[in-house]
Amino acid sequence: MAAPQLKDLQLELERFRGRLKWAAAFAVLLALALLGRLFFMQVMRYDHYRAQAEANRITLLPSPPGRGLMLDRKGAVLAENYSAYTVELTVSKVGDLEKTLTDIGKLIAITPKDIRRFRKLLDESRQFETIPLKNRLSDEEVAILAANRYRLPGVEVKARLFRNYPAGEGLSHVMGYIGRMNDQDLQTLKDSGRLVNYKGSVHIGKTGLEQSYESTLHGRTGFDQMETDASGRAVRLLARVPPVSGHDLLLNLDKGLQAVAEHAFGAYRGALVALDPNNGAVLAMVSKPGFDGNLFVDGIDPLSWKELNDSPDRPMVNRAMNGIYPPGSTIKPFMAMAALETGVRKATDTIFDPGYYSIPGSSHRYRDWRKEGHGVVDLHKSIVQSCDSYYYRLAADMGIDRMHDYLSRFGFGSKTGIDLEGESAGLLPSRDWKERRWHKPWLIGETVIAGIGQGYQLVTPLQLAAAVSMLANGGTYYAPQLVRAVRDPLTRQETVIAPRILRRVNFQPEHLQEIRAAMADVLKPGGTAVGAGAGAEYQIAGKTGTAQVFSMKHNERYDARRISQRLRDHALFVAFAPADKPRIALAVLVENGGHGGSTAAPIARKVFDYYLLGRIPQGMPKTSGDEQTGD
Repeated sequence: MAAPQLKDLQLELERFRGRLKWAAAFAVLLALALLGRLFFMQVMRYDHYRAQAEANRITLLPSPPGRGLMLDRKGAVLAENYSAYTVELTVSKVGDLEKTLTDIGKLIAITPKDIRRFRKLLDESRQFETIPLKNRLSDEEVAILAANRYRLPGVEVKARLFRNYPAGEGLSHVMGYIGRMNDQDLQTLKDSGRLVNYKGSVHIGKTGLEQSYESTLHGRTGFDQMETDASGRAVRLLARVPPVSGHDLLLNLDKGLQAVAEHAFGAYRGALVALDPNNGAVLAMVSKPGFDGNLFVDGIDPLSWKELNDSPDRPMVNRAMNGIYPPGSTIKPFMAMAALETGVRKATDTIFDPGYYSIPGSSHRYRDWRKEGHGVVDLHKSIVQSCDSYYYRLAADMGIDRMHDYLSRFGFGSKTGIDLEGESAGLLPSRDWKERRWHKPWLIGETVIAGIGQGYQLVTPLQLAAAVSMLANGGTYYAPQLVRAVRDPLTRQETVIAPRILRRVNFQPEHLQEIRAAMADVLKPGGTAVGAGAGAEYQIAGKTGTAQVFSMKHNERYDARRISQRLRDHALFVAFAPADKPRIALAVLVENGGHGGSTAAPIARKVFDYYLLGRIPQGMPKTSGDEQTGD
């Protein structure tokens, strides 16, 4: 057996010393690297990391501003704010969403409507930090949720400002509503450079004045600079930049007048626009039916939204400025003025009306509303008794292009310029328009029926009100204006918005007087609105109108009793009062209301009586301020 070989201790020691040197060198390199990194972070990048550490210690919390109020011409509040508590969920912090919803439902009452609205907001607003589940919590509900907060991660109770529209459905289209911001709203704010001012805000104006005056109503966001501990809890307030509330809108609208107009419509659908003809101020703007703007403030539930959209009454349509209708016989005073001003007719010129008009060389008869005709008719009688045959012949003599050019001076076929977005321009046809639109030549028969406001021509009630205001004031076309002034919430200083004149037409005084006198006689014995003028303590000048909803066959007679209610004629009425010194001009349209003299004109009379005399319609509850009259 061989003897064991002894280790070379010297060699092993040398090897160990070599390894130790390498380990020491490696340790030195690591130390140098660490020191270098520390030098880089503590010296070279000191400012950066100090700012970052400060940012971790200090948090900027945005304070959204209160939204500006909206008040009518007498100071009645039409849009306001109130504070309430809401329970909100930060979905990214909620583990099991369905379980959390169930747990909250065991603590406080959560309705199916609350759940539907929450899920709709969840689908539409994922970019928001929190989503409300229930608003307007009671004190008891707030206490229960606060006591159980440790069991509900991602659930918070917050104090929020809510918008309220106390005027109800009547002014819903004018006021509009606010809603939660979506991606499109955020992109619009970003493109305009206003996004920074919406930090902490979740609502924005969607329609009506809320949308048109969004930048005025919103205000300026404030910030709280808070010191926080390592867990993110607020320790103390370091500094504060308070929010600045939005400016208030002082409107030309008269809440009492608006209520009277709405009441006068009863169960009818339709629209009314009342203007001050001397400056374009919108005194009342009715669209029936309306909707409750409060439903939209923090998201409308799908069921309520479906009911509004599917309703055959179309409550979401602002009939006053978006509803387009044939003007019917309300176009006749403007046609008569065109005839006088262009020299096509003199006031003394007469025709004989046998109850119809035929184009020379044609056997087709364009029938008058009075079967037996009106006999000998001059311009005055043509307006008072609304003789169709007179205007059939007048239109044929004028031609469609001359009609188009003159009627456009009254604003037909173009937007009025009201301070609301989304206005319809209506349609004022011409030979060129039909060629561009339909690639077909214009027909003489189309000119004939245009003379009584039928055919292609379409107007809005707002356009009619603005046009009749020109007859009332002598030829000045004012842009209808809802907002009278803007008020600073801090200084209470008011900035008045001056009336805007879009055009002036120099009517011959004798021609204007002829049209006004005829319109005044419309409400006297022999006129088509004699019932609405009976017993008036002031003189009204007006014109009735009836617009067909569908075309009738040749020789077919209209019989409302045999026609579906929604296919009956629309009733119209335009007027101003007092006739000698007008203070108010209006247009009324009643959908499927039949005759303007029996349906639309009585509505106008109630509006005039309230505005000029302070008289409240019979059967209407008297409210505070009803005894005041307009100025």
